Amino acid sequence: MTRIERITRMETLFDKGEEVVSRLEQALDDFAAIAPAIAELEAYYNSSQWRKDYEADEAGLLPKDLKRGVLSEDGLWNLLEAYHALKADVTSSKSK
Repeated sequence: MTRIERITRMETLFDKGEEVVSRLEQALDDFAAIAPAIAELEAYYNSSQWRKDYEADEAGLLPKDLKRGVLSEDGLWNLLEAYHALKADVTSSKSK
């Protein structure tokens, strides 16, 4: 590999590294910022109100056009589990 080829290759790697690190920094900032919303969702999911809303949906008492993914037991549970797993990964990465 010539000097020019090597420098060109390293510059490509450098650019890619900067791009990925920048995107990850933004994603980590977004992840930290979503914590209060996740806490609110978790409190709702663990409340009697969620159960009442879920049962109202099951009974057909909600409008058909109402977006209600939050009432999907698996959907909300999966989001909360994924959030906590990622949080554990991020926390353990920071302590290394």
